[in-house]
Amino acid sequence: MKTGKESDYETRESILKLLSDNELASVSTAETATRLSDGDEYLDLDKLDQGVLRASGAAVPMGRVLTKKAVQGNTWNTILTKLPTPVVRS
Repeated sequence: MKTGKESDYETRESILKLLSDNELASVSTAETATRLSDGDEYLDLDKLDQGVLRASGAAVPMGRVLTKKAVQGNTWNTILTKLPTPVVRS
């Protein structure tokens, strides 16, 4: 029986495997940013159960963030199908 952490890890890995080389490069560049712009949609790869989040000026741990603008629209939509709770929160 898999633990929640094992399942979360598998979900993260399956999401990262969906990214093209260009998208991975874009994600790597985004990780070096100091903050997201207000309203940017993103996933916290360590808290995928929270679904899609929106930046609101609060500090976001950039090293584990996948921003919507870093990937193509069809990739983002495919990623959303992998989420346990694909809800946009403000």
